[in-house]
Amino acid sequence: MNNLFLLLIIFTICCVYWFFYKLKKGTIKKNRGLQIIESELGDKYGKRATVVIFSTTFCSECRSAKALISDVTSTLSDISYIEVDAESNLELVRKVDIRSTPTTIFLDKAGFEIARATGAPKRDQLIKVIASL
Repeated sequence: MNNLFLLLIIFTICCVYWFFYKLKKGTIKKNRGLQIIESELGDKYGKRATVVIFSTTFCSECRSAKALISDVTSTLSDISYIEVDAESNLELVRKVDIRSTPTTIFLDKAGFEIARATGAPKRDQLIKVIASL
């Protein structure tokens, strides 16, 4: 009986952790600080802002995130959208502290990080952040 009770407690803790992890994943958090140089990205900054997504080839969530961001930014000429392969750019991944893919970073026109999302960002939050840039 004690083993069953202990197992039930562990299971409950794991479920609660999983729920909050899933709830947090994909949310965009404001963050000010690190500057990423154009030469590190391999492309130019946008006139107003730049959206950078770090992804890997084997990541299925990355494909949907890239399609969403590409769709949202395609009509905005002053926003630059850059895709970075995390496996090919390990130095940049370490510098920017990418811990999982997809990770989306929003940069101002000078290349300073404004916000980031770990996981696929939600469309409404993505539109809201881009509008505020």
